[in-house]
Amino acid sequence: MINQIKILFVLFLTLSTTINSQNKDYSFSQVDKVINNGIEDNAFPGGVVLVWKDGNIIYEKAYGNFTYDKSSPKVNINTLYDLASVTKVVATTTATMICYDRNLFSLDDKVVKYIPEFGINGKENITIKNLLLHNSGLIAWKKFYEKDLKYDDVIKEIYSSELEYKTGEKTVYSDLGIITLGKIIEKVSGKSLDIFCKDEIFDPLKMNSTFFNPNDSLKKLCAPTEIDNYWRMKTLQGDVHDETSAMLNGVAGHAGLFSTANDIAKLMSVLLNKGKLNQKQFIKPSTIKLFTKRYSEESTRALGWDTKSESGSSAGEYFSINSFGHTGYTGTSIWADPKRNLFVIFLTNRVYPTRENTKIQKVRPQLHNAVIKSIETIDE
Repeated sequence: MINQIKILFVLFLTLSTTINSQNKDYSFSQVDKVINNGIEDNAFPGGVVLVWKDGNIIYEKAYGNFTYDKSSPKVNINTLYDLASVTKVVATTTATMICYDRNLFSLDDKVVKYIPEFGINGKENITIKNLLLHNSGLIAWKKFYEKDLKYDDVIKEIYSSELEYKTGEKTVYSDLGIITLGKIIEKVSGKSLDIFCKDEIFDPLKMNSTFFNPNDSLKKLCAPTEIDNYWRMKTLQGDVHDETSAMLNGVAGHAGLFSTANDIAKLMSVLLNKGKLNQKQFIKPSTIKLFTKRYSEESTRALGWDTKSESGSSAGEYFSINSFGHTGYTGTSIWADPKRNLFVIFLTNRVYPTRENTKIQKVRPQLHNAVIKSIETIDE
């Protein structure tokens, strides 16, 4: 009887310690200071920060307004943001993982297996892996919007494009490569990319505020991006900022997704939980490890994702070297540190009113440093 009481007491202490560690009181005043200083410095008019650790959201806060006009709507944690290139990982890379798990293709498959018309001008040997690693030889991007092109014309130009460098020779971050990857996913799945992502990612994860092309009733809930004075001649709110994505009807592998920090956290928590969703295997742990680790010493790229560079990273100084993440042109980012079982989501509309404002480049590392300092004792 005494031994049973001792066991129960030990179990109680263990449970209490677990609960206390999960509910540990952190002070994120340094995070608040970084973001509020960024707003004051006009780096962005507002934003949302979400910090997740050990299975729980430990901080989630909205800051500022939709624009620099203080009478504009206040940002809240449900504000929708144009994710820009964060689309590449939340949608396209995750979709690629799922297709890979289902043996719909191999990473070493050549693109021409699925898109024969791609195999011209030296592109015959480009593989799916090359597209994910951004070492295919394709150029970074192209100003398609300067031409009077339709959807099919843009795709045709991408498929017929010439190589900028020999495949595998170096790394050049390429929108064209990920657009092509999106088309492969459509080929093997028999669904358009937006429908595949909805059916296979967003609906299962209950990411109910994540979609391409927000409908008219939702546009007012979107943080505006740029005042487009050179092509669309209007303020963009709920319409994709990226011009090429817009020409592709708002659905493309490289850009076009709108979401909230809380929705993105649902996906990221699965990735850091070894692919499990409600005790079911959503993505294989081996697949997550394969896609989120640095592929070679020649660049920081993982498969679809990026990893932390030793210096000058937007993840700051303190995130572990095995951290993985991605940024978006509109002012969005995700950084995950598997060693700490931690991720940080940072959403802003820094391109409002103009993309020329690049002050966020200084704010991002400051934010991630502040997060680590808020949860750990850091020796300066």
